[in-house]
Amino acid sequence: MAIQYNIKAQVVDIRKDSPRKEDAFLVDTNVWFWMTYTRASHSERPPSQYQTDLYPNYTNESLAIGAKIFQSELSFAELTHLIEKAEYEIYSKANPEKFDNHQIFNKRFRHEFDTERENVVKQVESSWAQVISMSTQIRSVIDSINAMRRFRTEKVDGYDLFILESMKNNSVVQIITDDGDYATVPGIQVYTANKNVIKLAKDQGKLFTR
Repeated sequence: MAIQYNIKAQVVDIRKDSPRKEDAFLVDTNVWFWMTYTRASHSERPPSQYQTDLYPNYTNESLAIGAKIFQSELSFAELTHLIEKAEYEIYSKANPEKFDNHQIFNKRFRHEFDTERENVVKQVESSWAQVISMSTQIRSVIDSINAMRRFRTEKVDGYDLFILESMKNNSVVQIITDDGDYATVPGIQVYTANKNVIKLAKDQGKLFTR
């Protein structure tokens, strides 16, 4: 069953929107994962076609017209986690005699398989180099007091709490993301192709057409 989000952000359907030069987007971690990690489609939960097509296309169109593209330092931590997890899933499925459960990360993969560890490092280095080449970093704000304040009223995870604080402190209000959690945050604009979020935003009067 689709998640019933209480939409508080302005939601923009990137399937029908064209980026503008004056836009200033923060790109969410999953979008960077789909854009820069070549083996994303081989992970346990591969992305949908729209995720690997629409988000990279919209981000690249933004870059092409001179819009600002930002990334958070916290995305490095998330991206590293996603890539290591995906590499483990790929390797463990191909080598069931070494790991009997590819769905639960086994730290032996990190510590006892040096060749695979080197591969993970190379994959992360390659992906992050692409992120850096396409975007400007906004400084992360690690403030647990403000994060707890947000946590009481905004239904996002720990990483997103700090990313939202970073956006606020850098006057960035636009985010390209497939994560419906962001759509529940007031005061920002969510640029998405998530059909469930778009439908709910339309039903709740929060769908924004430029």
